[in-house]
Amino acid sequence: MTQADPGIPRAEHGTLLSIQTGRVRPLMVSGRKLASAIGKTPVTDQVEVGVLGLLGDEQADPTVHGGLSKAVYALPSEHLPWWRAQRQNQGVTMFEEDLAPGMLGENLSLQGVLEQDLFIGDTLQLGEVVLRVTQPREPCGKFNAVMGYSQAAKDMVISGRCGFYLAVDRPGVLQVGGTFDVIPGPRAISVLQALQHKAWKHLR
Repeated sequence: MTQADPGIPRAEHGTLLSIQTGRVRPLMVSGRKLASAIGKTPVTDQVEVGVLGLLGDEQADPTVHGGLSKAVYALPSEHLPWWRAQRQNQGVTMFEEDLAPGMLGENLSLQGVLEQDLFIGDTLQLGEVVLRVTQPREPCGKFNAVMGYSQAAKDMVISGRCGFYLAVDRPGVLQVGGTFDVIPGPRAISVLQALQHKAWKHLR
């Protein structure tokens, strides 16, 4: 295992709260009907994960979603109350209802790790499964449509509440409620820093 710099947080732990998969369906974006699998729904108990992602999960546009480096998308569950408040502030909803896991397109809802503490190249070990952090999620117009307001993508970039993509280094079975360890990689750039390097193109 690579030793992290003494000034950088070492291995952490967390919990896999829920797992979501989605099928390609029509989505209205700025008056146009587009194909999208951004809407994910929870699966019960456990699911198999291979090098190209979760069993039963689909991507509408493989040029920007999925593949070896973006097989799985994970989001810290700690962000959901903030996103709920943003939607309420924008008048999308008049109620303080919780956002369901998968609403933001996430396959894995995690607890215990945030973008500023997780680095590109770190791995998450969940039992037999090993997932490697590859890059931050960069939002698109479909995210605005799902969230219900036009500034949602910019809010994701500005706030850093983006989640991250994972490559599957060791396939296996993921278990809802299971715990994981974060094994440090080179720790040269955090997920949040990687997003900030790309922020200019989303904030124009």
